[in-house]
Amino acid sequence: MLLQKKNSISKMTGFVGIIIMLTFFVIIGRFVYIAQMKEIKGHQLIPLGEKQWSEVKLIDEKRGTIYSSNGQILAEDVPAYTLYAVISSKATNRVKNKEKTAAELAPILGMSQSDILNQLNKHVYQVEFGSKGRMLSYSIKKKIDRLHLPGIYYMTESRRYYPEQSSAAYAIGFTQTNPNNNEQKGVFGIEQYLNRYLTEKDGSVRYYRSLGGVPIPDQQQHLTRAYPGENVYLTLNTRIQTVLDQSMAQVNQEYKPTSMVGIVCDPKTGAILGMSTYPNFNPNKRDIKQFSDLAIADPYEPGSVMKTFTIASAIDAGVFNGKATYPSGSYQTDGGTIHDWNRSGWGSIDFDQGFELSSNVGMSILVNDYLKTERFYSYLKKFGFMSQTGIDLPGEGYSHVNWQYKIDQLEASFGQGSAFTAMQIVKAATAIANNGKMMRPYLIDKVVNPVTGKVTLRNRSKTVGYPVSAAAAKQTRALMRKVVSNHHVVGNYGATGVAYDLPGYDVIGKTGTAQIGSKNGYLVGKNNYVYSFLGMAPEKDPKLIVYVAVKQPHLKPTDLGEEPVEAIVRPVMTSSLQYLQVKKKIAGSSNLVRPTDHKLTNMTGMPMDEAAQRLKDKGFDAVTVGDGTVRSQMPYSGEQLVEGSKVILYSSDNPKMPDISGWSLADVMKLAEAAGLKLTEQGDGYVLSQNPAAGTLLKKGDSLSVHFRADAVPDQQSITTNTNSGTSDVSSSSVQP
Repeated sequence: MLLQKKNSISKMTGFVGIIIMLTFFVIIGRFVYIAQMKEIKGHQLIPLGEKQWSEVKLIDEKRGTIYSSNGQILAEDVPAYTLYAVISSKATNRVKNKEKTAAELAPILGMSQSDILNQLNKHVYQVEFGSKGRMLSYSIKKKIDRLHLPGIYYMTESRRYYPEQSSAAYAIGFTQTNPNNNEQKGVFGIEQYLNRYLTEKDGSVRYYRSLGGVPIPDQQQHLTRAYPGENVYLTLNTRIQTVLDQSMAQVNQEYKPTSMVGIVCDPKTGAILGMSTYPNFNPNKRDIKQFSDLAIADPYEPGSVMKTFTIASAIDAGVFNGKATYPSGSYQTDGGTIHDWNRSGWGSIDFDQGFELSSNVGMSILVNDYLKTERFYSYLKKFGFMSQTGIDLPGEGYSHVNWQYKIDQLEASFGQGSAFTAMQIVKAATAIANNGKMMRPYLIDKVVNPVTGKVTLRNRSKTVGYPVSAAAAKQTRALMRKVVSNHHVVGNYGATGVAYDLPGYDVIGKTGTAQIGSKNGYLVGKNNYVYSFLGMAPEKDPKLIVYVAVKQPHLKPTDLGEEPVEAIVRPVMTSSLQYLQVKKKIAGSSNLVRPTDHKLTNMTGMPMDEAAQRLKDKGFDAVTVGDGTVRSQMPYSGEQLVEGSKVILYSSDNPKMPDISGWSLADVMKLAEAAGLKLTEQGDGYVLSQNPAAGTLLKKGDSLSVHFRADAVPDQQSITTNTNSGTSDVSSSSVQP
């Protein structure tokens, strides 16, 4: 019995031992299998382990910055903040008083208190506040921080910011952010056109950590490099652009036109120095309603500015005799009668007078009887009116040339019947200003890698044709000068552009007053025209082109139509010529100020007195604002200046407002930029009065209000040399109202 019991125990022990050994071998086998195959139930162990023990941090890079030609930032990435609230009862630092939190956040976020409270009452760990709580600026963040609300936190990201607000908005464009990956993409203007250059490449760093989140020492980090977007430099000059914007804003407020276009161009290169359109928008608010750039996308009947190119074509073809006469008033042709804006005409006048008086009949006879319509068509092609300008912006439109009937062809000679874009007109005008050489308009100067400093794209000036000879261009400019300067053409009638004359600058130009077509013919009433002016200066060697068109302004009963255009052209032309240091003829003075070969050096960091003395030794007029050390200067270092040019030296130590009586707008803008002042101005010419007064202590962000007047005594120091030394012409035809 005892022996039988012992045998049973031995068998049981042996069985258990076998089970243990089998289990041991299974476990060892499993370990061997896992070690060899590196997977469990189809899951790869190495990636799984790396996922559990590794940490990945994103390296956020910036989209490229867009600069003006004079170094101002036009578009940049700035920090933005997404607000969130921790509301879980398990969290130590959570929202304590939901009602108070909702009440205090509501006015700052622009949300209702109930909507915020609904978010705070959710049964989750944390909540966000939708679009109103995303992309908050630093100033809004500071407002929220001052409330000291428990449980309120931020996620930091980037947003696109446009410091100049609506200035040149259609040219610069804007971006949109993809909510899925937070990537920005340009969808308009330069932001869209150069998106592949501006777009950044975010990076990441991966490392192993402990359960507590502490990086494990001596472990290799896996880095994916981040690359910033490339920086873009435009030809836009913010000083010229600012005057253009302000002038158009004033006209918009006073006359409330349907639309406006203003372009300032360097005719020697085709570089666009300023470009504005109305209606405009603020890219920071994305409040765009008109999704086409009126300056390049929308053709319209330009009116009598087209007579400039008709005259130039006839001169170049050798068929123009300015002293030949014709009967003005009306002209019978195939398909109807063409009328002058003065329907009774001026009697028998010559073609020179016809151009000055903006005679539609004169241009029609010139094309029909002398130049011939087929040849005129070929000149329109040479001037680029049948093709796009090739400007470096997206969305450029095409012209609409109406050439079916003879009357259509003749109406094109004075800017009716066919439609062209503002940029096509400016491009064609470069040939007149540039002795027959036509330049492609462009806005992009260069693209630069911010890390290496290497220029990856450079946009050079490009000649795109020679529509007329240098002699023809010169003779056309002489006639355009008469349009602006001749007050007595025939009897009591003066030339149509005398309101645009700037004494001392030899401004030349051509006015335009175009009818607006509709389904039932042309609109009637003096408010239903496109009033325009194509100007250049100075006559002998134009340094800039200014083109302005104002559609359907609400004119005063005594207005002729030129008033809103003049209110833009005069200040823009004056300030631009002053800024470009174009020689001004001053009656009774030699105004022979010799140019200097000195470039302005960097004065920042130098003692104020020493910097001022160095400038004076080089022939510059140093204006010191403040004591101690120079913190900023205008113009910037590297600019070529002439003797007598003002250089503003600014210090934040006791800066006081100087007496700026007699200063030019260009010099006032230097002061405002160096001292960080917000400039508003009235009138044109030279400074008559200022606010704040001389001697007032300044701080950045202060307002500077200046009143200019043409007869104010100019500061002779600001008169420098170039280093490179009323009637309305309503275009009409057989459908004249």
